Amino acid sequence: MTKQELALEVIERLKKEYPDADCTLDYDNAWKLLVSVRLAAQCTDARVNVVVQDLYAKYPTVEALANADVADIEAIVRPCGLGKSKARDISACMKVLHEQYHDNVPDDFDALLKLPGVGRKSANLIMGDVFGKPAIVTDTHCIRLSNRIGLVDGIKDPKKVEMALWKIIPPEEGNELCHRLVNHGRDVCTARTKPYCDKCCLNDICAKNGLEHSK
Repeated sequence: MTKQELALEVIERLKKEYPDADCTLDYDNAWKLLVSVRLAAQCTDARVNVVVQDLYAKYPTVEALANADVADIEAIVRPCGLGKSKARDISACMKVLHEQYHDNVPDDFDALLKLPGVGRKSANLIMGDVFGKPAIVTDTHCIRLSNRIGLVDGIKDPKKVEMALWKIIPPEEGNELCHRLVNHGRDVCTARTKPYCDKCCLNDICAKNGLEHSK
């Protein structure tokens, strides 16, 4: 089985296993997803979803958050960890959105990357979830599972994993596949415990079980 054939099989099996996979960060506006994904670094999505309720209650718009004192933002987002740097990035990002984009989030990948605190993972998430464009979000689950399954070989760098996956995954499938890898990584192919290979829908095609896949 080639890596491309493996990718297509993984996509189909995970579709059946997790038909309703979606982003687990709560948002009703693109700028809120930008804020949440910055807060989610080294923090659970569940905690972020709770913390942002207080943030948006006090600062309900891009303009309000752009004009907020960074220390006030930090006081609210501190439970997510790394409060100082996250508050600084959120403030700077909202200022750019307010001053340059009329409170809107740009639908251009390179423009997103220029926003404070926005890296490739965040930009891909916005492109895929908000704008419905091809995207591959290489979070920790995606990187771990891609290596275990055999979609990539010993690659840990997020950008390199992303580039390798672009070569074997149909563009229109990338975003939803990454959401399903998150679900699978949390429920079955876990990081902190031994993975539950006995109940894994990919068990018979997984490289972890000694199966080799050609380029």
